[in-house]
Amino acid sequence: MRRLLAALWLSSLLTGALAACGDAEEARSAMTVRVLVRDINIRQEGVECAGTGPYTHFHNRAPFQVIDSGGRTLAEGALPPGTSVATFEEDLEVARVPTYCEFAVPVDVAARDAYRLVVDGQPPIALTANDSEGPALVAVVPS
Repeated sequence: MRRLLAALWLSSLLTGALAACGDAEEARSAMTVRVLVRDINIRQEGVECAGTGPYTHFHNRAPFQVIDSGGRTLAEGALPPGTSVATFEEDLEVARVPTYCEFAVPVDVAARDAYRLVVDGQPPIALTANDSEGPALVAVVPS
C-alpha cells in the first residue's frame, strides 16, 4: 500500500513539475518606450515638461501599460517627467523655442508582433520598433 501511495504521489509531483515548465515566464527583452508628444509649447530645450492641451494625460507619474494586440499587459508603471526637445533643428537664437515633450521609460517586454501604449486610461497608441538609438518602441502623438 505504501508503494502504491508513493508511486501516486511521485506521479502527481512529476505531473505538477512538468506543468510548471509549460507555464514558465516568457523571455523578455529590455527596451525603451519613447513617446514624442507634439504639443508645440514654447519653453527652454532640455527642461522637464508635460503634455499640454489635449495631451495633459502625459505627465510625470501618469500610469501606463504596454499591451499586445490582444490587450494583454506586458509592462506597466508610471511615466517619468518628460524632457523638452526642440521642434526645429535650426538655432532660433532665443532661450525659449517651440518644443515637443519627449517621454522615455525603460521596460522589459516579451516579443510580440505589435505593441500599444495606454496612458492614464486613454485610447491605445500604436508603438513601432526602432533600433536607431538602441532597442526601443516609439510613438509620435498625434501621429
